[in-house]
Amino acid sequence: MREAVTPHAPFFNRQALHLRPDPSRVVVRPFRPAVEPRDLNPVDKTRANHIVDRVLALGEDETLELLAATLRNFDDRHRNLPAIFERRAAEMEDALASHAAFSKAQRQLVGAYFLHEYSFEAAALFNPSIVLHPDQSGLAEDCGRFILSLRAVGEGHISSLTFRSGVLAADGTVFIDPPERLAGTPEVTARLGDHLELTFDPDSDIAERVIFPVTDMQANGIEDARFVAFRDEGRTTYYATYTAYSGRGIRSELLETSDFLSFRMAPLKGVAARNKGMALFPRKIGGRYAMIARHDNESLHLITSDTLYDWGLGEVIMKPKYPWEFVQIGNCGSPIELDEGWLLFTHGVGPVRHYSIGAVLLDKQDPSRVIARSREPLVQPEIAERQGYVPNVVYSCGGMKVGERILLPYAISDAFSTFATIKTARLLELLKD
Repeated sequence: MREAVTPHAPFFNRQALHLRPDPSRVVVRPFRPAVEPRDLNPVDKTRANHIVDRVLALGEDETLELLAATLRNFDDRHRNLPAIFERRAAEMEDALASHAAFSKAQRQLVGAYFLHEYSFEAAALFNPSIVLHPDQSGLAEDCGRFILSLRAVGEGHISSLTFRSGVLAADGTVFIDPPERLAGTPEVTARLGDHLELTFDPDSDIAERVIFPVTDMQANGIEDARFVAFRDEGRTTYYATYTAYSGRGIRSELLETSDFLSFRMAPLKGVAARNKGMALFPRKIGGRYAMIARHDNESLHLITSDTLYDWGLGEVIMKPKYPWEFVQIGNCGSPIELDEGWLLFTHGVGPVRHYSIGAVLLDKQDPSRVIARSREPLVQPEIAERQGYVPNVVYSCGGMKVGERILLPYAISDAFSTFATIKTARLLELLKD
């Protein structure tokens, strides 16, 4: 079957599949009366205690009736809501220490008063990244099951991380599993400063899981996660570099998981970590970790390190060269290992802040050496798709290879996401022309 083409993306087969934001999907978030929006931790204890006093003044029957009515109103929108109420009440212990012992119903009702629903993807669902799913059982040859991460944006332009799963079929068709109606955030099971461990309900589907900002540095967003399946000594660990945005400053951080159920978060250190857009290679190079970064705001750098958490300046390997990238270039996710070298998708910014996607092939043994590079954009905003939250943008946080194809998810106008495929051999021919 011959792959279709479009005028502005002549080498890619674009899928007729769009992932758009759904405002009906909500999570519950802490409600903190009279607290500055950017402050994630303190609570107005005086006002909080007034609310608790009013709850405790209710009779036993009134308490039970109000709790039952609250559960009827919201229970079909969340998984295990009583446990969420209990957990929120536990987080309020410092503010509520002056009160007498609570009954179970009072405790849950107090927790409910300090929560609110948040439509986490009401505004946008974009900047996707993709890795092969840990479970590839039951698939035909040249098919691949994947996990897709997406940046979700809701009220106040707060970014969080959400997931989907799907399959790339042997004929190049992409199928996305329908997202679950429910969604939820993980429990913080360990915390040491900005180093955290997050654990989701084991009964939840991956599409239910939402990683929402949990530290002051992340207060306004967890942005543009670039996932990679990292192989080391026969073991695969999934890492994602992402940008933590406080509303005042940014920092690169690292997310780690082996099962997409429990996650560890930690800040990155070093000069490169002060900027955004870091992408980890899927294995060590010459015994060292390797990263593609852009800490000068316009060029791509190769950085190596003995540790995953400290990254220096590295060396420049690519500068803006063609008109579609004169303003700046950046990576579109982690390099993909091929027999011929490291395939790296890039983005370039041209006139009127017009974003396009290209690609480069790096030497397998020495990734600082560019073997081939696209002269023209591979993907540009379609005329009919230039409108959106940020017009004239196409952007990806990572693709992957399945069989003889490359699958590239990408976002359009910072609003929604779609997919494109290309035969690996055809892409390599294009880069070498």
